[in-house]
Amino acid sequence: MSVTIHPMSLVDPKAQLGAGVKIGPFCMVGPDVVLGEDVELVSHVVIAGRTTIGPRTRIFPFASIGHPPQDVKYRGEPSTLTIGADCQIREGVTMNPGTEGGGMITSVGDRCFFLANSHVGHDSRLGSNIIFSNNVMCAGHVTIGNYVIVGGGAGLQQFVRIGDHAFIGGGAGVLSDIIPFGTVRDNPAHLVGLNLIGLKRRGFTREQIHELRRAYRLLFADEGTLAERVEDVAAEFSTHPLIDEILNFIREGGDKPLCTPRDATAAER
Repeated sequence: MSVTIHPMSLVDPKAQLGAGVKIGPFCMVGPDVVLGEDVELVSHVVIAGRTTIGPRTRIFPFASIGHPPQDVKYRGEPSTLTIGADCQIREGVTMNPGTEGGGMITSVGDRCFFLANSHVGHDSRLGSNIIFSNNVMCAGHVTIGNYVIVGGGAGLQQFVRIGDHAFIGGGAGVLSDIIPFGTVRDNPAHLVGLNLIGLKRRGFTREQIHELRRAYRLLFADEGTLAERVEDVAAEFSTHPLIDEILNFIREGGDKPLCTPRDATAAER
């Protein structure tokens, strides 16, 4: 399949364009950009820097992809931005490459959906099948797992970690790590239970969900310290990989703050 470039667009001849790429009017593509097969830039899209975009990703008007990080410490180092296959990047979305202080790369997985005016900051690492609703603000150095949904206007503070299958309510201010399968809301964000709707939609069994709920209640009960409860849950659910995922996430965070329920009754939801 041939590449289609509208005559009103400016594409650097050094840019690498895969078969079937479509570039609409008023786009700009820089010399170090790589566009995979069947990528489409609808119109008014600007892609700069060392940016690689995977096959079949579609980018809508006024998106700014790959421009220098919004970090005063950035000194022009040759950092990169990689975006996976089959993503949808809607109007006004901004994504920045990495910095020397964060590993030199910002990465986005496959099949992600970024609604209008959402932002992915420098050195963030995003998994696959993520949804950012309108105006989501993702600061630098954020790590997000797979199948995470972030509601409109939510803000993710730098260096927070979001576990797989988590759900973040609209307008939430996320200042602490969120466990896999957790649901948070409000500002500052706090846990309100498990992402039960998401778990059911993705085919988790009733037994799996029941065991996750039991483990969740034990983890966030009033008795003992969190470290003690983690080990108690590990002993009781020694053969449950989904619960292991939560426990490992907590352990890997070390002394980092964790989103928890506001009170004991919230842990029963």
